[in-house]
Amino acid sequence: MSRQNDSYAATDHPQRRNTAVSNTNPAPARGTAERGSVQRPLRIAVVGSGPAGVYAADLLTKSAPVASGELTLSIDLFDRYPAPYGLIRYGVAPDHPRIKGIVNALHKVLDRGDIRFFGNVDYGTDLSLEDLQRHYDAVIFATGAIKDADLNIPGIELEGSFGAADFVSWYDGHPDVSREWPLDAKEIAVIGNGNVALDVARVLSKHADELLVTEIPDNVYRILKESPVTDVHVFGRRGPAQVKFTPLELRELSHSHDVDIVLYPEDFEFDEASDREIQSNNQVKTMVGTLTNWIAEQPEELSELTASRRLHLHFLHSPVEIVDSAETPGRVAGMRFERTELDGTGNVRGTGEILEYPIQAVYRAIGYFGSSLPDVEFDHRRGVVPNDGGRVLDADGAFVPGVYTTGWIKRGPVGLIGHTKGDALETIGHILDAREELPSAVEPEEAAVVALLEGRGVDYTTWEGWLALDAHEKALGAAAEPAPTHKGAVARERVKVVSREEMVAISNDGAAVTAG
Repeated sequence: MSRQNDSYAATDHPQRRNTAVSNTNPAPARGTAERGSVQRPLRIAVVGSGPAGVYAADLLTKSAPVASGELTLSIDLFDRYPAPYGLIRYGVAPDHPRIKGIVNALHKVLDRGDIRFFGNVDYGTDLSLEDLQRHYDAVIFATGAIKDADLNIPGIELEGSFGAADFVSWYDGHPDVSREWPLDAKEIAVIGNGNVALDVARVLSKHADELLVTEIPDNVYRILKESPVTDVHVFGRRGPAQVKFTPLELRELSHSHDVDIVLYPEDFEFDEASDREIQSNNQVKTMVGTLTNWIAEQPEELSELTASRRLHLHFLHSPVEIVDSAETPGRVAGMRFERTELDGTGNVRGTGEILEYPIQAVYRAIGYFGSSLPDVEFDHRRGVVPNDGGRVLDADGAFVPGVYTTGWIKRGPVGLIGHTKGDALETIGHILDAREELPSAVEPEEAAVVALLEGRGVDYTTWEGWLALDAHEKALGAAAEPAPTHKGAVARERVKVVSREEMVAISNDGAAVTAG
């Protein structure tokens, strides 16, 4: 696709407006990459435009060498999706209130104009590591983790057994997943005690109309609206003091209309390690306090609960087997757990008692797992790119010059979104320390990578294109019928576009109009 009128075809791109990190400064700066007699900005490519990638790019632009004028930068951000934000757009439940704040922060970084965005560019297909090394002095991989970790128990392959990551991708309108989802179960099990497990359980149990005030895609709303679910069970292997979710996610469960939360007194076991955590960790103390308050307020007879849907929280349950259906072989019909008990250290041991629950669907939410990257070494056991502080290692454990990593693909899918800033600081510190020794890009000109993408027919999107798509989705929300929530009709925030082709078309048409 030719882009002769696209603003990315020139180095004086309008994205580079009003920025202190100028890429067109004619005065050579000490520390700027020198190739022969030519002084130029240090060229850096970031693969992945989620929080990890954006934080790394932002922190580079705010680093001391840049602030002092010692170093100038030219940073390009690549993403396989047409829109930016990665995990924020495609990995977090749409009804999280704090997500808006994170999106706003990422938007401000990319809207400054000193970082170029190239969407709909797939590393390994459209660009290789060799390509990136030809055009950039350093490459940072921030590709995250999008697959489900395995749960190796009998019956995991049955129809009705799903990975939570796949479900999250579906309800978040991921462009590369099916528009359909088989929501035909009345009783559902969610395995895991982290934030993703609570997200999945909340979306499964929540009435669809309550989600219309978010950016939920129309196809997702339609299928959730038809769901016959009555009971969602969340199972954790350890006790209430060992859960991995956070107070905000826990409190959000109580905000669902016409959904009763059900707890079980026999699950509230605390050992010495639990007591120490409750006393020393305010977050644990808050969550245990919330749970114990809920169970104290719960009627003694569960038959007295009045909501049409119930969300059950079970602790001290270790998954053993998913039960096949006798009536319809090959389908989920139940699940067996071994009852566990705390061992005094905060860990658990099996008791030998087996409990079985009738369910028709299982969602495993026991963690994410990273995906390997072409031409980059990969640790298939841990699901990460082998690295030392963000410096990528080869098969022999040696540093790969000019190649770095940050975020979940660096340290594994643990911690909250804000933790990626610490990762990024460590990684960019190594880049800045090594800037004089980084391999030299052969074709560092900003226009060169644009010519490469266009020459290969890559239909890439830009930041201006995202602004057009963003405005389009908000306009769809404004034009839609108000959401009929239990509090009355509420205007829809936006309607997310799902189709990759439609996203690219809207983005590029909007960017072309902006370019004039």
